[in-house]
Amino acid sequence: MKQKAQTEYRDRLDTISGSGKRKWVFAAKPEGFFTRLRNYFSAAYFLVFFSLPFVRVNGMPFFLLNFPEGRFILFGKIFWPQDFFIFAVGMVMAIIFIALFTVIYGRLFCGWVCPQTIFMEMLFRKVEWWIEGTHTQQQKLNQATWSAEKIIRKGSKHLVFLLLSFLIAFTFLSYIISLDGVLQLFREPLSRHPALWAGLLLFSLLFYSVFAFVREIICTTVCPYGRLQSVLFDQETMQISYDYRRGEPRGKKSSAAPTGDCVDCYRCVQVCPAGIDIRNGVQMECVGCTACIDACDTVMDKIGKPAGLIRYASEQQIRKGTAFRFNRRVKAYSTLLGVLSIIMIVLIASSHSIDTYISRAKGQLYQEQPNNRLSNLYQARIINKTNRDAQVELRLEQIPGTIQMVSGHSGTLKKEAVNELMFFIIIGKEQVKERNTKITIGVYEGGRRIQTIRSSFLGPFM
Repeated sequence: MKQKAQTEYRDRLDTISGSGKRKWVFAAKPEGFFTRLRNYFSAAYFLVFFSLPFVRVNGMPFFLLNFPEGRFILFGKIFWPQDFFIFAVGMVMAIIFIALFTVIYGRLFCGWVCPQTIFMEMLFRKVEWWIEGTHTQQQKLNQATWSAEKIIRKGSKHLVFLLLSFLIAFTFLSYIISLDGVLQLFREPLSRHPALWAGLLLFSLLFYSVFAFVREIICTTVCPYGRLQSVLFDQETMQISYDYRRGEPRGKKSSAAPTGDCVDCYRCVQVCPAGIDIRNGVQMECVGCTACIDACDTVMDKIGKPAGLIRYASEQQIRKGTAFRFNRRVKAYSTLLGVLSIIMIVLIASSHSIDTYISRAKGQLYQEQPNNRLSNLYQARIINKTNRDAQVELRLEQIPGTIQMVSGHSGTLKKEAVNELMFFIIIGKEQVKERNTKITIGVYEGGRRIQTIRSSFLGPFM
């Protein structure tokens, strides 16, 4: 690798000029296997993103993160702040997942899943190519003096950008306040929802500014994950790499001096949305979009050289010339990632739509009852997270006894509310064999046991 190129690169970002000004990136349109694969993946991504707010399960959104009300719905199940432990465990697992995933697979998330990359490269960039033309045509249009054609092209592009940003903001808010909540803005007078309208317009302008102007700066400066990844990489991390052992020295094949496979065509630089030269080594701006792989493979095919001069590979694989393989570390980390994913799925699936907390009434001793029986007073706090009233019944399990509700409580739980009730548990003295007798209470809905609660029954000293 040329020392001069290394020194120039390390001096500053490729998108910053020597005077400190930003250099606008006019990315060429890539074509190839990975681009086609990303097109299919992005189409599915957009389909899920824009259609998910319309999906409902049991009358509830399939996915909702209502932070203002502290109400969350994941896969059709409601979670309240009382379920914070699931989110706490989920956050810890997410941090571990991100760290391990990045150590093994590098910026695979950034190139294939990150909304910033997906929307920028697979939607807004394509609109830009459609309206303003190729990257060279865009450069000429940008440098040209203002004319009717330039005004029409620039104006049309930014108008479409604004409409797309509004659509994204509309969908984004649907994940927070639900689709019905957002549609209220268009069904009711503006004066009834000024805050919601302000939020919708604010997010629309935010997305517009990001995709129309800020662009790659998000990945290099704003995104904490992008900055964190640099310290998570090592020589075995899979990343998009240039095979300098095969490509150097660069040069045209017509020259008399011996050269490597790289013909120095700069096609990999032209298609890069971050404006970097991947041949200068691993760089923090690279988001792993694979555009340079497709561009290089196309050139290699034209000159009769094998593909893969730029490919997914670790630094160790490039240096030693070995192929990627699933070594013990990759297998171990991948297994751990799978286990963490399964644990999170189990936590979500095993959560209850109706959560019951039962405890003996504080400061109350046992009471003597007729027919040689004892009773204890209990308090129940039942959270009905569903969007319907529920009829529940409490039953004493394992030992004979009765449950007597206080104040004639019918067992009807109000929807999306915390229901408080008190009741006596009455059992025979012969069942109380110690000071604290362990008991089990079953919570039934529609004859089906939905939860089992363990408590204790206080009796006389033995």
